[in-house]
Amino acid sequence: MIPAAFDYVRAGSAEEAISLIGEYGEDAKFIAGGHSLLPLMKLRLAQPTVLVDIGRISDLSYIRDAGDHIAIGAMTRHMDVETSPVLAEHAPLLAHAASHVGDPQVRHRGTIGGSIAHSDSASDLPATTLAMGATYVAQGPGGTREIAAADFFQGFLQTALAPDELLTEIRVPKMGGAGWSFQKFNRRAQDWAIVGVAAWRRNGESGVGLVNMGSTPILATSVSAALSSGASIAEAAELAAAEADPQNDLNASPEYRVHLAKVLVRRALEQASA
Repeated sequence: MIPAAFDYVRAGSAEEAISLIGEYGEDAKFIAGGHSLLPLMKLRLAQPTVLVDIGRISDLSYIRDAGDHIAIGAMTRHMDVETSPVLAEHAPLLAHAASHVGDPQVRHRGTIGGSIAHSDSASDLPATTLAMGATYVAQGPGGTREIAAADFFQGFLQTALAPDELLTEIRVPKMGGAGWSFQKFNRRAQDWAIVGVAAWRRNGESGVGLVNMGSTPILATSVSAALSSGASIAEAAELAAAEADPQNDLNASPEYRVHLAKVLVRRALEQASA
């Protein structure tokens, strides 16, 4: 449980962080809260030679009303997402999902950008922002680019970010009064979800994201398509696992996860429709 040896440098700005990553190469990693990377390092599943600390880049910690969406700096702590009055008004699904992340200690230190860039399918916020149709902003040596959440998660702990890019902002569309629900089934409070569901509905539109139902966060497009075609909630929920590829582990079999997904999607859609 002891990480391999590594060097440490602290960046004072996003530009400096990107420059440092370019200087040290692909074996360097960004670190902010550390709740995603450090466990992998302790297990020797990740062995970066250099850690570039971005934890004190205050310019990337904010929550702003940006017209048709809410802009959230990647360094914004989970607790700030959970308690934001702006998100409570315009994107309450995300604020509520943030309240399910770990425990208060984790939420005071972990960042939304770190959770999304880590791309762990068992994490709550990647699937939630995916369901909401978020856009992520990445900054690299050549400038910034926008990446749709649907194109961002590419494999287990793999994203569309280039090695020399830094996730700087999450843009979440305003929900406009949509009904919403976040359902999470776990063995103990504060555990990772065995299965989780983030869902919203509004005027024939909907979005459903699944937690821990594959190697990446899953967008359950079949459920939304069924609802828009006139299917009942119960009928649509039966399609919950159509895009999923649930894994077998010590907590659950794939069959059990499929069952849970159907139950939780039905519950979420019922609550979002109430």
